[in-house]
Amino acid sequence: MSRRLPARLCVRPRILFVGINPSLRSAEVGHHFAGPGNPFWRLLHAAKLVPEPLTYEDDVRLPSCGLALTNIVPRATRAASELMPAEFEAGRARLARLIARLRPEVVAFVGVTVYRAFFGPRVSVGAGPKPERIGDARVFVLPNPSGLNAAYPGFEDKLVWFRRLKRFAEKPVPARRQQ
Repeated sequence: MSRRLPARLCVRPRILFVGINPSLRSAEVGHHFAGPGNPFWRLLHAAKLVPEPLTYEDDVRLPSCGLALTNIVPRATRAASELMPAEFEAGRARLARLIARLRPEVVAFVGVTVYRAFFGPRVSVGAGPKPERIGDARVFVLPNPSGLNAAYPGFEDKLVWFRRLKRFAEKPVPARRQQ
């Protein structure tokens, strides 16, 4: 059994990144997005979401940049298709409690699959800003950075969305109307 991969958290992050679950490699080395071909860390820097280049070994430094990172399901697998519906159900409840406690400005789901796992299958698909809110947090969907993502195959295809996330997170939020 692999060890549990700890979330990288801080209170009131600018952005809380939510992955679906750790890869076997990430669980083995104890760091997020540790797959050899996964460009997540390069994308963060190229989009200017972090001030200097980071690698998976630097994931503990994300909170010092005002960023946080977790997964909806903590169990590491070779593929997300190995996850069971009950794991997503428990993960939704756990993630909702975490978001209420941390109060992020933006929740960025790393992939449509995790976005739909949280909100359900009837939500709109595709990357970009979403109409849903989680508490006061705005919602954004990034393409999954995996090299296996056929819809966004290249680094530049993914970078467009990481840059849009940066602009989205920097936008002032209009006050919500009291009802």
